[in-house]
Amino acid sequence: MFLDLIGEFSDRFQIDVFAYVLMDNHYHLLLRTREGNISKAMQWLGTTYTRKFNNRHGVGGHLFQGRYKSILVENDQYLLGLSCYIHRNPIRAGMVKRLGDYPWSSYLSYGYARKTPEWLKTDLILGVVAQSGEDPRQHYRTKVQEYSDESASVWEDVKHGLIFGSEAFVTDIRSRFLTDETNPELPQYNRVKKAVSPDEMLKRMAAALDFDLENAIIKKRIPPSDRDKRDLLLYALWKTGTLTNQEIGKYFGLTYSAVSHQVSGTEQRLKQDKKLADLFRVFRGSNLDL
Repeated sequence: MFLDLIGEFSDRFQIDVFAYVLMDNHYHLLLRTREGNISKAMQWLGTTYTRKFNNRHGVGGHLFQGRYKSILVENDQYLLGLSCYIHRNPIRAGMVKRLGDYPWSSYLSYGYARKTPEWLKTDLILGVVAQSGEDPRQHYRTKVQEYSDESASVWEDVKHGLIFGSEAFVTDIRSRFLTDETNPELPQYNRVKKAVSPDEMLKRMAAALDFDLENAIIKKRIPPSDRDKRDLLLYALWKTGTLTNQEIGKYFGLTYSAVSHQVSGTEQRLKQDKKLADLFRVFRGSNLDL
């Protein structure tokens, strides 16, 4: 279930997942965000899994302790080293003697091309180890075995507790992001300034579906012919990862749990109803950047 949620997390929040390991009481993810949404994405992952876990086991309360910890990683060799560190977690914890015997990590995908979910991206790291005339997966297995003597260097190379990379990378990050300038010329900063408000986003989505949003919000009663459009509108808004379920519910007069139920129902219908799936595909393929 947790791996399924990582796949949904990757798709919904436009996040590339390069490696993972699930341990008894924690997990590690090596990922890249395409948008500045890591906090919202991680909050969604933790909250959603906790709710599902609690429902299944009949318990309540928090499941994870504290906030997630994140480290900014430089590309190429640093990514390779960190992936080796992540994959060796079960060995260090004494859970297995051979990494190939541990099913809850992406190591089997890297080392043996097995158990590879669609959302896991292995090409970048395997490309680093690829050498002429040598199987990159075999080379990766060798690299992970050799990394037993280097794992301590990962934390020694983490600068300021925040950045895993070279001094040049740290300097670059400091000059680009850790500045007192009030108007830094950064693409990320510009995207934030140009971000569409939730109200405007909802209006654009409704217009694309030819759905009378104002009438639906005021009357709270939707004719049967428009229910599919309402369901797709709610689902599309949820899928952007911009709003919480509670915030979405305010637009449609629904509770948090009702929004969650509606999203789950729409997901199931999209898998079974070709007409609805085609409508959503055309809708999502429009110029709304959903």
